[in-house]
Amino acid sequence: MSSVRILRHDIALLPECGRVIIRPFIPGKPEIKANILARALALNEAEADLQLQEILVEFASRHFDIESLLLSHYEKVRHNIEGQPTLSRVRQLLIGALFSGEYSLESAALFNPSMVPHPDQSGVMAGGMRFIMSLRATGEGHISSIEFRTGIIAPEGNISIEPVSRFVSLPEVVPNPTYKKSRFITKLQEMGFTGIHAAAVMEPLAEAFTLHELDASMQRVRRETKTAGPELRRALECFRWLADSNYELNFSSKLALSERIIFPVSPNETNGIEDARFVRFIEDDGSVMYYATYTAYNGRAILPQLIETQDFLHFRVLTLNGTAVQNKGMALFPRRIGGRYAMLSRQDDENLFIMFSDSPHHWSDPQVILRPSQMWESVKIGNCGSPIETSAGWLVITHGVGPMRKYCIGAVLLDLNDPTQVIGRLREPLLSPEGHEREGYVPNVVYSCGSMLHGPELILPYAMSDKASAIATIQLDELLAALKASGS
Repeated sequence: MSSVRILRHDIALLPECGRVIIRPFIPGKPEIKANILARALALNEAEADLQLQEILVEFASRHFDIESLLLSHYEKVRHNIEGQPTLSRVRQLLIGALFSGEYSLESAALFNPSMVPHPDQSGVMAGGMRFIMSLRATGEGHISSIEFRTGIIAPEGNISIEPVSRFVSLPEVVPNPTYKKSRFITKLQEMGFTGIHAAAVMEPLAEAFTLHELDASMQRVRRETKTAGPELRRALECFRWLADSNYELNFSSKLALSERIIFPVSPNETNGIEDARFVRFIEDDGSVMYYATYTAYNGRAILPQLIETQDFLHFRVLTLNGTAVQNKGMALFPRRIGGRYAMLSRQDDENLFIMFSDSPHHWSDPQVILRPSQMWESVKIGNCGSPIETSAGWLVITHGVGPMRKYCIGAVLLDLNDPTQVIGRLREPLLSPEGHEREGYVPNVVYSCGSMLHGPELILPYAMSDKASAIATIQLDELLAALKASGS
């Protein structure tokens, strides 16, 4: 173990099964869907109302505005009802309930946290700080989503987490998002779509175009193409897939942060939004954007993606471009270096890489800066979040995997002006799983997706064996001294 002292706070963020959302629960077979609808339509109005009231008594107190959710699910099956007069609201709600189900977001785990300063520091005591923590919540089917917590670091270093609401709410998915043509074309080219079909769809569109405009252009090309063969169908399907993978979310400002849930939306993340690494990025002009890299997973393949927000109310979710957009663990530096953006990554599932770009959306030409060295990291290494700027250099919290698939947390120091240069590296783990931290869904793991500084201390939130999360505090001067003494 490292000689650096670590204070583990008496804080545990545990999964809570009672935090549930309502999701569509619609059978895939048309005949089963038709049978369910027939049973609902066979009831008279009084019977339908009685059944609905029983449902509302049992479930309404568990959700914000349950009736709006049920009506939205009714709309998903309404086209299957033929030859019926307009149904009453009671009947619509009952049908919506038949095609709905509760989903417990964090029934399996609440882990892999990252932490950033809150954009609103009003009312915080001098010397204190309000923070936002993102967490990976995992429920039934191992589907992951992003949850948030807020808390306060007191001037003297005590940490408290604000009470968590029992309610959770999904955002509005903006129905007609906008896209940048240059980025869209770049991604199409990476996907291999450079022919006449791509040109026919994209050329009439403006530099900023909407989903509706894209759909209209695709419909025009489909109409005008005399022989709509498999090549055109595949191209148009991929254009729409790319559009659906870039979307916008809006939350009501009335919702507490703990009530806001980012749940999978696009086809490439149907099995989860994993390991968001949030960072507070400061541009050269002083403007602030919160970015998060995360891993989209569809059950077969992974795809790194990017989230942008300034207020944690409106979020843009974007695909990333470039040959280096692969594997897990991309982590953005919190400012430009020499006028360029910088990113850590793990291209080969073994070593730690760095890359530079003129855009936060396009990444290529990675270079190795760190390889496994000690036995505790001899299987593979990676980052535990975005680098942290200190007077001594860029502090990178790392993770290493060693014998028996044990995950430990380490630390590395990179040169401030040239972060390709490693100037310090702990030989022993900074944090290893101990006691109850060893037991969980994946045993013997401590892992983080992002730390932050508060005065002279490093605040390190970390997951315990893919089950729950905790927080540790480390004296920054001790850690930097150990890193500088260790050499590269």
